[in-house]
Amino acid sequence: MLSSLRGRIVLILAVLAVSIWQIYSKGIKQGLDLQGGMHLALEVDDPEGTLTSEAKADAIDRAERIIRTRIDELGVVEPIIQKAGSERLIVELAGVDDQDRAKNILNQAAFLQFNLVLPVTEVGTALPRVDRAVLSVMTPEEIRALGVDTTAALPGANQRSVEDLLFSGGDTTTAAPADSAAAAGDTVTAPSRRPFTALLNAGDIEGAYLVASEDVPTLKRFLELPEVQRALPRDVALLFESMPVGVGARTYQRLYVLDRDPFMTGEDLEDAIANRDPQFNQSMVQFELSRTGGRRFSQFTGQNIGRFLAIVLDNEVMSAPVIRDRIGNRGQIELGAAPLEQARDLALVLRAGALPAPLTVVEERTVGPSLGQDSVRQGTIAGIIGILGVIAIMIAFYKFSGVLAVLALGCYVIIMLGALAGLGATLTLPGIAGFILSIGMAVDSNVLIFERIREELDAGRATRTAVEEGFTMALSAIIDSNLSTLIAGLVLFQFGTGPVRGFAVTLSIGIVASFFSAIYVTRTLFMIYVSRRKASDPISI
Repeated sequence: MLSSLRGRIVLILAVLAVSIWQIYSKGIKQGLDLQGGMHLALEVDDPEGTLTSEAKADAIDRAERIIRTRIDELGVVEPIIQKAGSERLIVELAGVDDQDRAKNILNQAAFLQFNLVLPVTEVGTALPRVDRAVLSVMTPEEIRALGVDTTAALPGANQRSVEDLLFSGGDTTTAAPADSAAAAGDTVTAPSRRPFTALLNAGDIEGAYLVASEDVPTLKRFLELPEVQRALPRDVALLFESMPVGVGARTYQRLYVLDRDPFMTGEDLEDAIANRDPQFNQSMVQFELSRTGGRRFSQFTGQNIGRFLAIVLDNEVMSAPVIRDRIGNRGQIELGAAPLEQARDLALVLRAGALPAPLTVVEERTVGPSLGQDSVRQGTIAGIIGILGVIAIMIAFYKFSGVLAVLALGCYVIIMLGALAGLGATLTLPGIAGFILSIGMAVDSNVLIFERIREELDAGRATRTAVEEGFTMALSAIIDSNLSTLIAGLVLFQFGTGPVRGFAVTLSIGIVASFFSAIYVTRTLFMIYVSRRKASDPISI
């Protein structure tokens, strides 16, 4: 018996030590109702009203799964993600420090595609037609208000603006004044009559124009016009690069001429990892394609060695490296001087998958703790009073045996909090209710055991025999009550969301911990108590 007792004590001390270490190292995470967070309401972005209600509902269903995956990778615990009706998604995140970052990750479409970069000559002949398309829908006053009244600055001393190359009749190797045509009275070629072309400068790489950073919003507005899209060649797309480039003392953004149809999309992407190039100290995202995608990627790059390949994310060119050799199922997206955290966020959304449709935030607010500091303090006081009341009743009714039950209850609380910390569970208001309920069940188990011991003593059994029989005979009732409650908790966890799952997690962990404390810890304490007494000595119960 002594060796068995030592083993029990060692096991209990080990469990308590691990629990205390988990509480100290990880702490208890609090839910939205205890510490606050952010609340977002998302809807499918459909400004033209072309999507049906069924299409929006399907997009919300698919977006819910993708956003849940992204939040899981973001590390937010116990998020609330639920549909409100069929066309709105509610997201509540507890304890988010950088709310802008979280919102960007949730709202990013993350549609990845690979497009071949085409020579600028593919769109050069269509530029006069594009200019006329802009003039057909905007008045000269509107165009001048956008700042297209002056000649675009040249990116370099030996380069010329695209409008000069198109409309100048002289030698294209000699730079002419950009406003020479206007000075000669040629109103057709004046910058105000060339609103689109006037903003384009000869590019620094094949297949791209340079646009001054201050002119980018204006050019984007032009490109959004349906008339401009119809004026462009059908098989050509114009997309900006995400990062600006410095040329001399000015900054520009490249406007790439791309094949409109991508040869591959992100559907074949299997993994994405953020990293940093040690040689150039630049952030990048290394991606891996599926076996089928890798074969297609290898075949395409092998046929286009020497040309540029644009990696496009959400209609922005992330990078456009030159194809120097055949590429297999691995590649990388270069982000330049962007911080590594931005690369991690990009890798996260790529792994989670692309949203089926763009989402827009229709409601955003910061949520404070719903209980408030006063309510939290009052709830804590009420909980302490309740526990002290339980302790007083157990000692009053069961004397020294009640003291042993209180010690076991203290072990239960430590084990319970350690399990919550170790599993990373979040403590919410419903979770606190489950915690208190499980404490009641732990005490109830001790009551069943003690009453059974009393019955055995009243029947004339010896002290040690009565204790053994009390624990043995009460075991079936304790198992039945705990098992039925555990099943209910698991069902709530499986089918519940948000606070309901928080309640279920706390309740289920509490049931297991209470069973261990009532059956194992209390029995060990009784074994120590009885081993120090004679068989004929009564016990305080």
